[in-house]
Order: sequence, then C-alpha cells, then structure tokens
Amino acid sequence: MEAGQRIYEVFFSARTRLERGVNLPTIGETCVAITQQLESWEVEKVQRYARRNKIHYIDRLLNELEQLNIAEESEVPPGLRTLCKDFIDGEAHPLSQRRAEEVPIAEWMDALYDVQDGLMFTAEDDEE
Repeated sequence: MEAGQRIYEVFFSARTRLERGVNLPTIGETCVAITQQLESWEVEKVQRYARRNKIHYIDRLLNELEQLNIAEESEVPPGLRTLCKDFIDGEAHPLSQRRAEEVPIAEWMDALYDVQDGLMFTAEDDEE
C-alpha cells in the first residue's frame, strides 16, 4: 500500500470511526503514517536524482567524445578513456569486456547512448 493512500485511509477511517463513536487514531499513528510517506518520497527523490545525474554525466562524456569527433581525432585521451571505461564497466555494458585502448570514439559513444536510452526509458516507464 502506498504511504499517501495510508494517510488518506487513516484520516477517513478516523472520520468514519468518529461518526460511529469509535476512538480516533492517536497522534502517534498519524505521525507514523506521515513519516512513512515522507520517507517514501525521499527514497523516490533520491532514485530520480540519481538517474538524472547519471544521464547528465553521460551527456558530459558524450560531449567530450563529440568534440574529439569534430576535431577528427582518432584516439580518446587516456583520462577520458578511463572515465568512459569506468562508467561502462559499472553499467555492465558488453563493451566493458574489451580493452579500453582498442575502443574507437564511435563505439564509446554508442555504448554511452545505449546506457542513456535504458535510463531514459526507465524514467518514462516509472511515470506511467
């Protein structure tokens, strides 16, 4: 049961109990319901921001790789390569099985877009 629904039920069941002459919920019960709702919202917010921050990080990596493409560079600088490799490894993408030195710019970008697409579709699914 969703915490918001719980607060609603506590309030309206209390009203019904009052009309029937039954005791109302205690302030403690109400506080527990409110606390549960707040905790639920906080967890949801943390998850939403974690996904959003990960998407922003991918955007920054993609921007750096795109700048290399525009400059017609053939190799990814070691620092950027390490950032891409660490991120892709953490996402368990198939590209993580390859040596970072062997991966061209376009493949790093494809892998990052794959991860980003997965995060974006997850965000859309959560809203429905």
